[in-house]
Amino acid sequence: MKNILLLETIHPAAMALLSEAENIAIFEVSAEQSGDDILSEQNIDVIITRGKGQVNATVLDACPNLEIIARCGVGLDNIAVEEATKRQIKVVNAPNSNAATIAEHTIALLLMLQRNLYPAINAVKENNWRWRNAYVGDEIHGKTLGILGMGNIGKKVARIAEALGMYISYWSAHKENVSYDFCSFEEVLRKSDCVSIHLPLTSDTENLIDSSAFEKMKSNAMLVNTARGKIIDQKALVSALENNKISGFAADVLAVEPPEINDPLVTHPKTLITAHLGSLTSTTYRQMCVTTINNVLGILNGTPYQKKAVFNRAHLKNSL
Repeated sequence: MKNILLLETIHPAAMALLSEAENIAIFEVSAEQSGDDILSEQNIDVIITRGKGQVNATVLDACPNLEIIARCGVGLDNIAVEEATKRQIKVVNAPNSNAATIAEHTIALLLMLQRNLYPAINAVKENNWRWRNAYVGDEIHGKTLGILGMGNIGKKVARIAEALGMYISYWSAHKENVSYDFCSFEEVLRKSDCVSIHLPLTSDTENLIDSSAFEKMKSNAMLVNTARGKIIDQKALVSALENNKISGFAADVLAVEPPEINDPLVTHPKTLITAHLGSLTSTTYRQMCVTTINNVLGILNGTPYQKKAVFNRAHLKNSL
C-alpha cells in the first residue's frame, strides 16, 4: 500500500485515475485536516502538488520514506528540488504541457494592452459609446517583440507574433536554432516595442528586470510577464510606470500571490493582471493533471511512464 498526499485539488479525471488504482491510499489537505496533521499521522510515499503547495526541507524531514514529489504543472519553484535529489526522491512534473496555452495567454495580454481593449470594453458595458472619441491604442503589426527566454513557450510566442506581423529579437541562456535575432539582454531591452518574459525563476533571474533595465527600455514600450513574478522588481516596475519609463504592463504572475488588497501594481491604470490562470484552461489543466498522475502510477507500479517527466533523473543513483 502506497500513501499519497494531495496538497491541492487536481482535475476530476486525474482524481479518478488515483481513486481506481490498486494499493493506493489517498489523503487530501482540507479545512478539517492540514498537511502537517496528515504528515504527523501517516507514512507518506508520494506528495502531489500543483503550484501553491510547498514541499520544502521541513516537509521532506517529515517523510522519511518519500519516493516521489509530483507537480501537476511545469515550474518547480514550490519544491525543494535540490534537497529532494540529495535524498534520492524523484521529482516529477509535466514538461512542455502548458507551452501552447501560456503562449496564447501572452499574446492575448499583449493585444489587450497594446489596443487598450480593457477600458474600451468596459466603456461600452457602461453605455458610454462616446468613449471611442477619447480612444488611444495601437496595433502590434510592424513592431518589435523582444523575448527573454527562447524555450518552448518563447518559441511559440515568437511564431504567433511573427504571424501577426511582428519582428522578433531574443535573449536566452544559449543561442537557439531559430531564425530570430539573438541579441544581448541590453540590446533586446533597447530595441523592443514590447518585451515578453519566458524565463525560469532562478538566483540569476530574480529581479532581473530592475530599475536599470527599465532605464534601457523605450518609454513607449510594454512589458508582459507570464513566467514568474519575482523576475521583476515590482517596486521598480511601479516607479517605471509612474515616471513613464514604460507605457504599460500585463502579467499573469506576481511576486506575491495573491497580492495585498489595493496593491499599487494591480490597481495601476497602466496594468492588466490576471490571477495566475494561464494554464487553467480546461484542456491544459486536465492534460497536466492526467499526465502527471499516469507517470506517478507508472513509477509506483513499474509500468511504462515518461522518463523525461522525472525532472532530476540525471542526478538519481538508480537509472530510470
